[in-house]
Amino acid sequence: MALKTFRPTSPGRRQLVIVDRSDLYKGKPVKKLTQGLTKSGGRNNAGRVTAFRHAGGHKRTYRIIDFKRRKWDVPATIERLEYDPNRTAWIALLKYADGELAYIIAPQRVKVGDAVIAAEKADVKPGNAMPLRSIPVGTIIHCIEIKPLKGAQMVRSAGSYAQLVGRDAGYAQLRLTSGEVRMVPDGCMATIGAVSNPDNMNEVWGKAGRSLWLGRKPSVRGVAMNPVDHPHGGGEGKTSGGRHPTTPWGKKTRGPKTRKTQASDRLIIRRRHAKK
Repeated sequence: MALKTFRPTSPGRRQLVIVDRSDLYKGKPVKKLTQGLTKSGGRNNAGRVTAFRHAGGHKRTYRIIDFKRRKWDVPATIERLEYDPNRTAWIALLKYADGELAYIIAPQRVKVGDAVIAAEKADVKPGNAMPLRSIPVGTIIHCIEIKPLKGAQMVRSAGSYAQLVGRDAGYAQLRLTSGEVRMVPDGCMATIGAVSNPDNMNEVWGKAGRSLWLGRKPSVRGVAMNPVDHPHGGGEGKTSGGRHPTTPWGKKTRGPKTRKTQASDRLIIRRRHAKK
């Protein structure tokens, strides 16, 4: 889909660049595949802000996406492509041969009327889902499970993809767009192709209000705060904080690594920070 620009009838429209969604379905989602969604405003059950820069935003309905793709050997047809306010990618409504409906993340290069299937072995074409052990090496994939039967957790945002680069000892080796190479059990499901809406990265919102519609508040610098609110706060006039950069809780943000060791670190073959 193409990008849309606008005549500069206002300052907010002068820079505005958005994705043209004229080809997507215009109606409401399938009601039985939706559920309510409440906003937390970035606050926890005690009412304290635990996630900064979260507030407001348009009311949304959550679309229930089938991330598992375990309805094997039942062919399905893409009924329509839809916009989903909860994610950057488009979603596709599938109608299975037995009449069941389901939403999936829409891949690139699929259109209404295309047939897709999830199976142990299927054709290598966008939208088909298979276990990693059945996918040929070199294939571009998305919506990848990390643990079998848990549902896709990796490579789900607009335009993203991974490449299957090898298999060994019950694991598949994936190269992610970050440059990281990691192992995933070869019984995990993945979908062929790259995720739809690759032009999402080229959007320019043009005004602060559009960020607020998405529930994103402005970011406030620590040096602009009071000492009670941030370690960088206070001082006469414009100061730079008077100490090395830290988080609002005093942890250093440059120098020492603060990432906790993850159980899955042993599955990383090549880190994304490694020199090319």
